[in-house]
Amino acid sequence: MSFTGSDSSTPEALIEETQKISHTPGEASAISTATHQRLRLALAVDLLLLSEIPLSQAAEVAGMEPHELALALHERGIPAERYLGRQEIETGSLDRSGIDALKLTVVMPCYNEKNTLKTILARVREVEIPKEIIIVDDCSKDGTRDLLKNEIEGRYDDVKVVYHEKNQGKGAALRTGFQHATGNVILVQDADLEYNPQEYYRLVQPILEGRADVVYGSRFAGGNHRVHLYWHAVGNHFLTTLSNMFTNLNLTDMETCYKVFRAEVLQGMALQQNRFGFEPEITAKIAKKRVRVYEIPISYHGRDYAEGKKIGWKDGFQALWCIVKYRFTG
Repeated sequence: MSFTGSDSSTPEALIEETQKISHTPGEASAISTATHQRLRLALAVDLLLLSEIPLSQAAEVAGMEPHELALALHERGIPAERYLGRQEIETGSLDRSGIDALKLTVVMPCYNEKNTLKTILARVREVEIPKEIIIVDDCSKDGTRDLLKNEIEGRYDDVKVVYHEKNQGKGAALRTGFQHATGNVILVQDADLEYNPQEYYRLVQPILEGRADVVYGSRFAGGNHRVHLYWHAVGNHFLTTLSNMFTNLNLTDMETCYKVFRAEVLQGMALQQNRFGFEPEITAKIAKKRVRVYEIPISYHGRDYAEGKKIGWKDGFQALWCIVKYRFTG
């Protein structure tokens, strides 16, 4: 199906048509700028769907950024993440030899997530990167622990389950997971469905290319996201700005779940925070190490408190304290 109504039925014809539109800005008198942009987007979408080229190449032919094309795909109900991830690797945009040399450890802290755990685990396992998955159950009370013991533990060679006998918090669960990690790159994944594991490919790319030691996935840098919880977003922006002032980093999303580290960055790092204070603490400590930090735009499907969101206003005040504390202490 064509989104443009174009008669072009081959990739070659679509490329020629797309290039005509994308490289003739002087014809704005004939068609409006908005119409020009819509046609360019639609032709790029047709090109991607009718050919085998990756998203980045389709975007380049259309004279646009990959995230613009990804947004257009999402608006049409097409899973853009798959084009940005697996297909990019298969066509060589992300060095396959680098992927094969990578062993990723996905650390998944888990507390009362029985409704989402199996789904997010399946999505993580679908990602075609060599990996181990370490689930740390933080003494769940909703049946998550029974689910882990009866349906997950021991059933998958790439999954290891660790149990806390007392609820300690996300930071404590991550410390436990880091202690069990054997990979050379470590990624943090929540056990809900707010984040999309198909974005692992892009998140690890700066590390594989030798450009970064740490990568943050930013929910506020142009990716698609669910529109809700205004004051929660305001709080995130405020905490990130304050953290930047104390660390001299220029992050857009310090509180993001998606943080990826070379394993050696975490070695010898004495993490202390048991709850959500982990985010400002780890950010301050990597800033002091003067490692190379990158941000990658990610999509985000946030949930509300009725759906199980756990972070609250008390954690915001704790984050403020941690931002100041770890500026001046180890």
